[in-house]
Amino acid sequence: MDILHLIDVLEEMVGEARKLPVGGSLMIPRQRLIDLIDRMRVAVPREVYDARELVEKRDEVLRGAQEEAAMLIAEAKARLEERLSETAVLQAAEQRARELTAQAQERAEELVRSAEQQARARLDDAQEASRAQMRESDVYSLQTLKRLEQELDGFLNTVRRGIDSLEQRVAERPGG
Repeated sequence: MDILHLIDVLEEMVGEARKLPVGGSLMIPRQRLIDLIDRMRVAVPREVYDARELVEKRDEVLRGAQEEAAMLIAEAKARLEERLSETAVLQAAEQRARELTAQAQERAEELVRSAEQQARARLDDAQEASRAQMRESDVYSLQTLKRLEQELDGFLNTVRRGIDSLEQRVAERPGG
């Protein structure tokens, strides 16, 4: 029997059913309705059952696809977080490198300033020592020259006395 014919029979049954006085319900003989439902089940074409199986398989495939998609999304999120973490680590390392470079540059400049100050101080000390040595040298030279002058004056006086003595002897000798 054709399912559409059985639907028509059901419709007829509903149309012929007695109405209950309260609430608009109908009274249909129970056994007659159960027999009709059994005949409808038998009359359902195989395609409907196949379609039902297809729907169930489709639902199963969809569930699997959703699970796989959820897994892929979770995996992608994990990779993204890992890359973001790596990026954060890289950025932190770059920042630390910049800080260390700045500190090293600052330290190098400080060392250069300190070395320049020490060099200026040593140069000033050396110049002062040189001036002191020059003063000492000048004082020594002056003292030495004064002693030499005194000695030369003594020699000159001796030479003059010798000349005076010789001139006197020459003048005192006859024929002279």
